[in-house]
Amino acid sequence: MSDAPGFRYSRQVKFYETDLAGVVHFSNYFRYMEEAEHALWRAAGLTVDRAGADLGWPRVNATFDYKRPLFFEDHFVIVVRIDAVTARTIQYSFAVERGDKTIGTGSMTTACAVRQPDAMRSVEIPDGIVARLKTAAGQP
Repeated sequence: MSDAPGFRYSRQVKFYETDLAGVVHFSNYFRYMEEAEHALWRAAGLTVDRAGADLGWPRVNATFDYKRPLFFEDHFVIVVRIDAVTARTIQYSFAVERGDKTIGTGSMTTACAVRQPDAMRSVEIPDGIVARLKTAAGQP
């Protein structure tokens, strides 16, 4: 398992996430990344969404490179790091690990945006959010 800084989120594969062979369906890795991202926000004392809030965090890019499969009831860890920040976006990297094996790696970029009646408009990230996320991820 990686010793690099990053927020660690532990999980176990559930039956409904697998196919009939007990292998995790490829689409679930994107859910795992998002779940780990939300856990990072909670660890920082934040939330990515609140009922009635005007601010949102839509995804503008997501990738995942598969190395090995996960199976029903496997225990695994998702390591989240903040890789890049602009005035309006945060790019995360993710490593999915089972023991000392890397299952896959991914990235996701999210934009800070305000909700409007028919769309969202990107805005600058409010002060303090990135610093709190980096602190929760153990990054300088």
